[in-house]
Amino acid sequence: MPPQVSVENQLPQDLHDAMGRFIDGHPEWDQYRLVQAAIAGFLFQQGCQERAVVQHYLKGLFRRQDPQTAMELKR
Repeated sequence: MPPQVSVENQLPQDLHDAMGRFIDGHPEWDQYRLVQAAIAGFLFQQGCQERAVVQHYLKGLFRRQDPQTAMELKR
């Protein structure tokens, strides 16, 4: 696993609220996955072709759940 870096950021309240509503409606997502997917998606859409960025972009889109979590979400 690549090293992790902590990032602090200020968001407009309405963007933060929308992020919270999305996460509430999609329990397989959390704020970390959402921000990572957003950054990787932005870089990818801007033409970044670095292998690591593309992998993070695809991982964010197609992340698999473990079977136990999937069963709990169906209940």
